[in-house]
Amino acid sequence: MRLPYPRLLLLAATTAATFVAGAQDAVRLPDLGSSANALISPREADDYGAQMLRQMHALDMTLDDALLDQYINDLGFRLVATSERPKDHFRFFIVRDTQINAFAAPGGYIGVNAGLINITQSESELAGVIAHEIGHITQNHLYRAFEASKKDAPLLALVLLGAIAAGSAGGDAAAGVLMGGQGMLLQRQINFTRKDEIEADRTGIQTLANAGFDPEAMADFFGRMQDTLRVGEGEEALPALLQTHPVTLDRISDARARARVLEARIKDRPKLPTLDKASWEKSTAPVLYMKDPTTLVSTGTAAPKDSATDTYALMRERVRVLSGDAGKLAAYYATNLKHKEFDTAANHYGYAVALIRSNRGSQAVEQLQPLLAQQPASVVLRLAMADAYLDAGRAGDAMAIYKALHDNSPRNVAVTLGYAKALATTGTVENARVAAGLLRPMLDNSEDPEIFRTYAQASDRAGDGVHAAEAYANAAYLAGRPFDAMEQLRRLLKRDDLDFYQRSRIQSQIADLTPLLMELKKRRVATDDNPDGRTQ
Repeated sequence: MRLPYPRLLLLAATTAATFVAGAQDAVRLPDLGSSANALISPREADDYGAQMLRQMHALDMTLDDALLDQYINDLGFRLVATSERPKDHFRFFIVRDTQINAFAAPGGYIGVNAGLINITQSESELAGVIAHEIGHITQNHLYRAFEASKKDAPLLALVLLGAIAAGSAGGDAAAGVLMGGQGMLLQRQINFTRKDEIEADRTGIQTLANAGFDPEAMADFFGRMQDTLRVGEGEEALPALLQTHPVTLDRISDARARARVLEARIKDRPKLPTLDKASWEKSTAPVLYMKDPTTLVSTGTAAPKDSATDTYALMRERVRVLSGDAGKLAAYYATNLKHKEFDTAANHYGYAVALIRSNRGSQAVEQLQPLLAQQPASVVLRLAMADAYLDAGRAGDAMAIYKALHDNSPRNVAVTLGYAKALATTGTVENARVAAGLLRPMLDNSEDPEIFRTYAQASDRAGDGVHAAEAYANAAYLAGRPFDAMEQLRRLLKRDDLDFYQRSRIQSQIADLTPLLMELKKRRVATDDNPDGRTQ
């Protein structure tokens, strides 16, 4: 993988030192002009969003889990496929924050807080929030908001500036820049107009209906959020979502009326739209592991509400456990599963995940066995069982599940990553080679530092030190540590066992990183791996 070089990072770097020196002073950045269209190209916007996500990785602000990442992106691209701009770049991720919020950032980056996912009552509600954020992007509201702003700081520079500057503070102070009341500096600086919100509602509802979800779900969710206005203890008690996306009764009524018009039209359709193979091959949706392209869009047949096949319910509990204290949650599930109304497949799954995270794999196996007896084909449940077996010391049983899953879905990232991790930990050189071979095809298109880290560990154990060192450097870069990445590449270049192509590839990566690091050091901009912003 060639390390990308985000060109506009240099713009934010030139001003980050001012922000760090006086966090309470007004942030003053260079004027980029009044025309939003001239501000930034799609590639540059993507560079901003990608760098923001890397810095969030560095601050442990993202919920980095292959299964959840796969789920939220599958859901997001199912909506994107039926939106007004299905071929635009989008990337969806989950923020490790219990605040109820979601946000859109340049380059099509959409973050959904763990807290928001936890309080949704259906997948349609979660899809409704995401569809609304997609609407903000497809309708160019980020650019409009900047043009309408009287502030002297350009929106797009602020997004990246906040991510970089946060790295200088570290700990709670860093989290305070990007998290807290609004979740993102972007949301603190720009408020969408009422017209923008209504427009995002309308386009989002259309997208929601087109993708086979309940078009009233958006109004239902925002209505429940609006109810907190009546029972809260002031503005500071409101969910962050309502502070960044103000809700009114008129807005909710408008959304519900539009949804019901769409529902009336849907009743006359014998079948909701699907994508045929020809359409799929032209799609940019990154779900290559799907064998049947028509599964991207729902056919309208929903799983039973309390079924183990309800992937949404399982993923909601997974988010709850991975974003919380696994030990305390295990006790919470154990206590509440005694009550009939709490005795659901999703809660048993959540309990199992909490047990695995608490190193009680044998107990997790007991929770998962009845669920798998009902739904033996569930990939989510089988992956959980493999994890439980590994934790319980039953490596052979775990490997059998991983292998069967991988044979059936060789491009499923969650399956492949889990299988590769299990193989790499066996201690045999041959298994490590197999693990590296499984992950190698995924490297070129991945922004996940965990994939590179696991590939590096497998390559190292397989005796391939060069590829291991390159992968560790890429993992550092993607995790928001560019100085660390450069140091690793320089050390690697000193090896005397590099062939011509390896040496050329490493030199190219160093050349890509050099201008970025020079500017960061010149301006004394801090990053997670260079907290004082000084030359190393």
